[in-house]
Parts: sequence; structure tokens; C-alpha cells
Amino acid sequence: MTDDAENPAAPLLRDYPSPEGIFDEMLTSGKTPRPHWTSLVSAFERLGKSELVTRRDTSARLLRENGVTYNIYGDSHGLSRAWSLDLVPLVIPHDEWRSIETGLAQRSRLLNLILADLYGAQKLLREGVLPPGLIFANPAFLRQCHGIMPPENQFLHLHAVDLARAPNGRWWVLSDRTQAPSGTGYALENRIVLSRVLPEEFRELRAERLAHFFQHLRDTLRRLPAHGGGQPNVVLLTPGPYNETYSEHVYLARYLGFPLVEGTDLTVRDQRVFLKTLEGLQPVDVIIRRSDDAFCDPLELRSDSILGVPGLVEASRAGNVVVANALGSGVVETPALSAFLPGLCQQLLGEELKLPSLATWWCGQEKEFAYVRENIDRLVIKPAFARGVGGPYFAETMGKKERAALLTQMEATPYNFVAQERISLSTAPVFERGGLVPRPVVLRTFTCATREGYEVMPGGLSRFSNSPDQLIVSMQNGGGSKDTWVIGEGPVSQLSLLLPTTPIVRLERAAAEVPSRVADNLYWLGRYAERLEDTLRLLRCTLVRLAGDVGIEDTPELTALVRLLAHLDFFPETFRERHTSTAVEREVFQLIYRTNRLGTVRELQGRLSNIAFTLRDRFTADTWRILNKLQTDTRPRPGRVPIAEMVSLLDASIIDLAAFAGMEMENMTRGHGWRFLDIGRRIERAANMGSLVKAALTVQATGLETLEPVLEIADSVMTYRRRYFSQPQWPPALDLLLADESNPRSLAFQIFALSDHAANLPQDRNQNTRLTYALSTLLAKADWPSLVHDQLTTGNNKISELLTSVATGLRGFSDSLTHQYFSHATTRVS
Repeated sequence: MTDDAENPAAPLLRDYPSPEGIFDEMLTSGKTPRPHWTSLVSAFERLGKSELVTRRDTSARLLRENGVTYNIYGDSHGLSRAWSLDLVPLVIPHDEWRSIETGLAQRSRLLNLILADLYGAQKLLREGVLPPGLIFANPAFLRQCHGIMPPENQFLHLHAVDLARAPNGRWWVLSDRTQAPSGTGYALENRIVLSRVLPEEFRELRAERLAHFFQHLRDTLRRLPAHGGGQPNVVLLTPGPYNETYSEHVYLARYLGFPLVEGTDLTVRDQRVFLKTLEGLQPVDVIIRRSDDAFCDPLELRSDSILGVPGLVEASRAGNVVVANALGSGVVETPALSAFLPGLCQQLLGEELKLPSLATWWCGQEKEFAYVRENIDRLVIKPAFARGVGGPYFAETMGKKERAALLTQMEATPYNFVAQERISLSTAPVFERGGLVPRPVVLRTFTCATREGYEVMPGGLSRFSNSPDQLIVSMQNGGGSKDTWVIGEGPVSQLSLLLPTTPIVRLERAAAEVPSRVADNLYWLGRYAERLEDTLRLLRCTLVRLAGDVGIEDTPELTALVRLLAHLDFFPETFRERHTSTAVEREVFQLIYRTNRLGTVRELQGRLSNIAFTLRDRFTADTWRILNKLQTDTRPRPGRVPIAEMVSLLDASIIDLAAFAGMEMENMTRGHGWRFLDIGRRIERAANMGSLVKAALTVQATGLETLEPVLEIADSVMTYRRRYFSQPQWPPALDLLLADESNPRSLAFQIFALSDHAANLPQDRNQNTRLTYALSTLLAKADWPSLVHDQLTTGNNKISELLTSVATGLRGFSDSLTHQYFSHATTRVS
């Protein structure tokens, strides 16, 4: 019997190299699957390479549709760099995980006790257990935070530990993340996607669920002290959409049910933190921060930071807000601390350190530095305190000059360097080019504080390098991620935070608090969505006529339309006098595809996408899929694009925007956020309609007929024909487009909608109501037949003057909203 017959997984593993000198997570040294991998390998073999490729593509599509991204500063993909998830999970057996779990919980308790001492009594320094230079030379030790003790001395609410497996199969700690640990949201996203792509395999292996961990995390944060009693007001503070893990911040905020805020959304008054909302200042009790320590308060910490909240340290010192993790927690991230952890564990916990760190030598100690100098070729040199500013350095691979320069730098400031032993990372299978290949892997694990101690996430975020020779595993360096499946002992709990966990809850129908920044962004999202749709309709109307007039110059209807767009500043002013079909087609192409020209389709779509990205936590998954589709539909293609294809692109984009508007109208609760989104849409549509009619009447006065295109652009041709059964005429058309409150495209409809919104906005609503009432009165008093007759026969500009007055009123209404709700200037909502 052949080897392939004895091993049904042989075809899939035939080209997978045998592990030599390293630990492979899937295969033994005999190139047979480890027991806990056998089931998954067999399942993959049954699926076959073609089906595996299909499922890999499906997972990529789901991540893209869900808007999961990882931004790399300076990357050409900008904010839309897709998150990379491998099809093959990292599988860990139950008994092995229990040992890891115990070690992780111990490590979190130990680091929390160290932080409590460093920012409190500092016995470890006074008794010489820790060298003072290790702490006071570390910029992450915040002297401003000494003496600030959080409730229950809980400094670490969330802790991340990077683990790697050595060639002997033992897990070692590579690093700790204690300031603002990232990865929990990505781990959850990976789990949701992969369990959908591999549902049978997931159930068969009985992988432990993650929801219990997030329930513990949420309960821990919600039981922290709140002023005035009751549940605390918890917010998640993000550096903003340009942060590399912003997508994760959005997802965590939505999953945990906490508002996502930026530094500008918060303010400190009388040593208390408040959220700036449309209803006024709302007190904040707990802040889950996603910024590093130094950026959290420009007043007392890093003065050039625009990400933090001025006065946050003072509010924390006064005990009026809890920051998770506590400010200053980053001091224990230094790898130099690893050398002292075994002794600290014995002193503080009376236990042996269960999860060892890599052998570490801090060069701030004379004997240790001497050892490093003698053995530098066998070690990896790292900065002791500043992560991400340089290194790691491998002296063995450096030239003589680089090596000498490194040693000189180390001699000058030895306390700034740390040396660690080098280990070969274990490898895990990655599905690549239709097969499995081994790649170095690192496992990021997570713990969260509870009343009983630290809860460990069953699994974590596995990351792999994109090359077998890559010594550093990092998403910033182009690595990928894996889901991590911990095999359960028995039946797996089906708990989900998306399902109710208590039988009775207090009913809530009040509108959720909307930060002023969010309302501002929603307002401009509505304006840009409507501006983009108006541009699409104008260009489509032109292209349809251009397609029927190829080779014909100066047909009356096309000429009128070209002049109309020239008056609206879409086309060059020279087109008012002379143009060719070729020139018009070229100009329309540029108005669709150019990104560096103001007002083009792609430029507006870019603005829309950027604002939508900052509002990611406000939209459902279905709405986000629509916005993603709009971005995809407007992508350029190389070479000359036929008119028919441009028309199809415009059609598809208009449908996408219609779908977005439908989700807005049918799926958004009628709170203040929805109102500001719709206000932006109504103001933009009203302004566009006024500009369109003014320009059309100007062109009409030259003897060219513009009414049919205007009705088409305003999507009102069918309504007009059903009412009048005649060729378009200006008096009834103007009544339909400007004064008919039943036409959702009319100017009067927009004014009526704005009046309703103004009457329902919080605070000082009389001023805005008066503005909209004046506009509606102006339209209601207009005698359209007489105005049209006078304008077209005598040349007076009564209609244009009326529309100019309306435009002025709309600008006044917009300015009033900005001043009152967005700027927090002189007249502040309170």
C-alpha cells in the first residue's frame, strides 16, 4: 500500500516541507499531522483546492464588505487597505491551552501589582528589587500620574501578550501590550468570518467561543464607579480614522455598545470629563482609550498631541473619571523588565513565573552589559524604552561600520538598550497559491480584569510573516492574520453579546446622544451624497444625448445642455460659445474619473467615503456594503472608455446612492443623527434645484430649449407627463419643480422638510424655524405664470432674484446650524 493510500491527507501535504530545526504547528518531525490537526487537515482534503480557493475568496469578500481594514501610514491604499485573514486557523489543544491560560492570568496580575507599586508606595525601588534607572529613564513612566490610584487599584483592564513557540515546543513571551492593547476586535472579526466560511469544520472541532470574554470585559467596565449612581457612562476614545486600527475601534464600540468618540468630542470642566452632544454636555465616567499614554492629555503630557483631552490627567487625579487602561501603564511594556519578572513574581505573588520571557539582559547593569558585548553576535539588540523608533538589530548580519556605530551608541547610553536571546519562531500552515506553505507565526493573547481575577480570551489573534525568512512578524510589514481555535473539552456555550442575557430590561425610546462632531459629519455626508447624485444625473443626461449625436455638431438640445453645464461651472466657459462632441465627451470623462479636480464624480465619491469612514460605527453592515459598492463602481479602468460604459457606470452609481438613501429612510431611527443627515441632503438638493433652474432660464433666454433636460435631471419627467399630457411648458414645470410640496424633488418639499427638522432640533429651535418659514412663505407667494412670462418676454430677472433670495436663506440656515450645533462657539448648546 502506498504512502498516499495510508495517509488520506497526503495530496494536500505532499509539497509541505518537513520541519527542520523548528516547531511546526501542524506537522510532527515525521511529517504527519499532529492529533489536534488531523480533523481539520482531513476536512481540507475533502474540500479540495478549488473549493478552498473559493472559500478564501469568500472570506476576503466578507471582510471587504464589513469594512475591515488595517491602515499603514503612507500606504497607497489609504484608509481602505484590506485586512488580511488566512483560511487556515491556528489550532491549539485544550490541555495545552489551560497551561497557557494559567500563565497569562498570572502575568496580568503580576504586571498590575508592579504598576500599583510604581505609581504608589514604590517599595520595589526603595528596596532595590528594581533599579531606579529602569523606571526613571523610561519616558513611559509618567511622573504626572504618580499617586493616581484607580478604583480597586486596577491599572490593567485589558492586557495583550505576544507569545511564540520555541523549537522545543515551549511557549515564550515576546512582549506585553499594556497601554492600549489592540487586536481583540480583529480576533472577533476573524472568528465571525472564518466560522461562516468553515462552519462544519468549526463545529466539528468544538472551538471555544469568544463572547464570554467580551461579556466579562463589558461587565468590568460597566461596574466601575459612576457619579450620581446608576450605570456609568462609558465611551471608547479613538485617535480617529487615520489610526491604523480604526476599523477595530469601530467594531468594538458597536459590539460592546459604547459610543465611539474622538478627543475633540470630550471636554474637561471643573475636573470632570464631558461629552459634547447636541443636547449639551453629558458627563463621562469611564474612558476606554485607544491612544498611547503620552497622547492622551496635551495639557500635562505631550503638548503637540491633537488626539487627547486637555485636562484628562487632572480629572483622573481627582477621581472623577476612570481611564482604561490607566494612564502610565506603558511603563511595564519595556522588554528590559522581563529580566526581573521571575524575582518579582516570587516577591509579589509567592509563585514561580509560569510563562517565561525570552532570556533578557538590560544594558543599564554593568555585568549584564559586559555579557552583551561579549556575546552580541548571538543576541538581538532592541531599544529598551521606545517601541517603533529603531531596531531590532542583529549584529551578526551587520557590516563592520554599522556594528561599530551600534556599539558606540550602546556605550554612550547603555540604559537605552536591551539584549534578548534569538529563537526560531514556530511555523503554521498558510493557504497560498492553492496550497499550504509554512510561515513563522506569533500568537497575541488577551486578558481582561474581572472581580475574580483575570479572564483569558480562549484563542487570540495569530499573525504570520509573508516570507519564511522574515525575522519580524508584523502587520505593518505586510504580514497576515489567522483565527485561533482552542479545542473545547465538551459542548461549547452559544453565548453572544448580540443576544439578551437578562429577561427584563428597562425600555428606552429616547434618542441616543449624538456628539457635535458626529452631527457635523452626518450633515456633510448628506450634502455630499446629494451633490454626487446631482452631478451623476447632469452627466448622464449629457452622455445619453451625446451617444445619439456622435459625429453631429451643435444639435440644439445638446448645445442647450452643454451651455447649461457651462453656466453651472461644470464645463469651461468657452463651451458657451463653441464646442465639439469630442470635446464634450473628453470633458465628461474627466468629470467622472479625475480625482484632482474639484467636483468630479471620483473626487466627490472620495469625500463621501472619507466622511462615511469616520461614521463607520453609525451604519449597519448592509449600509456599509452599499457604500463599498459605490466605491467599487466608480473605480477607473485603463484606456478609452466607451460612452455606453460611462452611462452604465453613472446608472450603477445612481442606483447605489438610491439604495443608500433608502437605508437612510427605512433603517435609521429618527433621532438627531438622522435629522442632521437629512438636513444636509435637503439643503443640498434645494440649492442644486435653484441653481439648475436659474441656469436653465438663462440659457432659455438665448433661444435654446432646456426644459426637457431640466425635468430629466430633476427626475420629474414622468410626473409632469401624467399631470399635463403635453409638451413641457415653463409655468407648470416651475410649479412642479419649485412650489409643489408633494414632489420630493421640488424646492418647496425641501423647505417643508427643513421646517419639520428645525422644529424638532434640541434647544433654540425658534431661530431656525423662522428662517425656514420665511423661505416657504417666499415660494408660496410666487405667481409662476406671470413670473415666467415676464422673465422670458421682458427680460426681467424676478425668478432669478427669488431663487437668489432662497439660496441666501439656505446659506443662513446652514450657518445657523454650524454656529449653534457644530462649532461650540459663543452660543453653545447647554
